[in-house]
Amino acid sequence: MKTLITLLLTLVGLAWGWDLLQAVPPAGAHPWWLARQQLLTLSGFLSIALMSLVMLLATRPAWLESPLGGMDRVYRTHKWAGILAVVFAALHWLIEMSSDILKALIGRAGRVPKEQYTGFLEVLRDLAGDMGEWAIYAVLAMLALTLWKKFPYRTWRILHKAMPVLYLMLAFHAALLAPRTYWLEPAGALLAVLLVAGVYGAIRSLLGSIGRSREATGRIVAIEHPSSDVTTVRCHLERGWRGHQAGQFAFVTFEDREGAHPFTIASANHGDNTVTFQIKALGDYTGALAQRLHPGQTLRVEGPYGRFDLQRRNPKARQIWIAGGIGVTPFLAWLESLQAQPDQAPAAELHYCTRDQDGDAFVPRLQALCAGLPGIALHIHGARQGATLNAAALHGAHPSEIWFCGPSGLANSLREGLRTLGARPRFHQEAFEMR
Repeated sequence: MKTLITLLLTLVGLAWGWDLLQAVPPAGAHPWWLARQQLLTLSGFLSIALMSLVMLLATRPAWLESPLGGMDRVYRTHKWAGILAVVFAALHWLIEMSSDILKALIGRAGRVPKEQYTGFLEVLRDLAGDMGEWAIYAVLAMLALTLWKKFPYRTWRILHKAMPVLYLMLAFHAALLAPRTYWLEPAGALLAVLLVAGVYGAIRSLLGSIGRSREATGRIVAIEHPSSDVTTVRCHLERGWRGHQAGQFAFVTFEDREGAHPFTIASANHGDNTVTFQIKALGDYTGALAQRLHPGQTLRVEGPYGRFDLQRRNPKARQIWIAGGIGVTPFLAWLESLQAQPDQAPAAELHYCTRDQDGDAFVPRLQALCAGLPGIALHIHGARQGATLNAAALHGAHPSEIWFCGPSGLANSLREGLRTLGARPRFHQEAFEMR
């Protein structure tokens, strides 16, 4: 995530710097007015560059999964690029508003003369200025709603559909108001590439074509309720499904008006186009899902995505697998995939953290799967039974590679604890968030 965003910001900075070195300051221009003009251009350039990246990543490009480490990382990059884009957009607006302050401090003398345009182009530039200002207000509001986790997801999702339109308004603003010299410099070439990529993503989003090439249709064949807050949904996908690796996830649409939600595939790939999802009631939608689903119901599944893949483990590393709550689902798929060839199973310690070991429906399933895999040592940590997992226990096992899926708070606690103890194992963690 950091590498891609840093690379983009560096490219923009270099392109802007090249233009700055080539520019000849207008005669009589005051240094403060010159600085304001350059900072205004740079902040706008950085903002539209990041927003273009956001739009491209919104198309869920599978070709970026390998370099970024999975679709969950793609979405995390999408999120933070969006946050930074709005920050730079706000800075751009503040710099634009600073003209009154400079007029009060140093007067109008020495202002950078505006580029002169006439006719229809002048009308378009005025329109682009107004559209950009209103779009900035809208994206600032959207950022606030995105960061406010208590804001209803369904409402947020509907409002979020306006982002492609807002981007197109900002792209129009950037293309029309970019300095004329940019189009003869590397900055213009970079800006053009970014705008093309962003417009491509925005149009695909507006047309509803994102993920269509990786979408399969099917039906629910069975529904079970292993516990009061978990629903097991077994599906048969009729066409379009390309199979999956144990540990991957998919976007599942049970109802068109609700849209797609990401769920980990909790079963191995047996080649029969049957997949199983273990869905925990974590919010309004998943909490009511058990009453809204029934066998025979149609659904759409887009995917698979993700790099939480057993085949990516280092075979020479000491393996520690940690599952927290519903984060056990990829490990269920892993264990199921190993049943056919138990002698090929790696040696690993599997730690499952749950609130109540006695009432947890996944415990018997884990025990049954691990019984046929002598290389897998299963450890159950029930909080109600006083058994909690800590970094000291992991450090004693001398791990060199940890695969984690569960609450981020537990992951952060274990990471920090291991770091304090002087251990720095390779730590794989699912980081998927929709907002």
